[in-house]
Amino acid sequence: MKEDLSKTIEGSFHIVGGDFIRAGEASTALKKQLIDLGIEEETIRKVSIATFEAEMNIIIYATAGIIRYTITPEEITIIAEDMGPGIEDIELAMQEGYSTAPDWVREMGWGAGMGLPNMKKNSDIFRIESVVGEGTTVEMVIRRKKDDHSRNSREA
Repeated sequence: MKEDLSKTIEGSFHIVGGDFIRAGEASTALKKQLIDLGIEEETIRKVSIATFEAEMNIIIYATAGIIRYTITPEEITIIAEDMGPGIEDIELAMQEGYSTAPDWVREMGWGAGMGLPNMKKNSDIFRIESVVGEGTTVEMVIRRKKDDHSRNSREA
């Protein structure tokens, strides 16, 4: 069942730091909602990757955080805010492969240093602010591809 996408849809997910058992639940729930709305596949893919990476960064590095999203006919905005250690050198943290994840996180298969680069790569607009000792806020905007959406609507 497709929902009315002529209005703005907002929601949020509370993320608990260190909760690897629930890792991926927020991004999966958002992906399901986008599928139910009939959002085009390429947009869903980008939103899912960006949201999952933000969710994992909160779980790995912060004590807690929140992921808020806004869905409009034109774009999807994801804002991830955490109460974590903050990022000392954002430019360095944006480099693929750079990671400050502890060894025990890497042994679980996480913390490869692709989180922030993947968020940026899958966003049309990417902003990051961080205060050491307070936390980090990442804003990602993914614009919807109208041509893809039209084609998907005709196929349905």
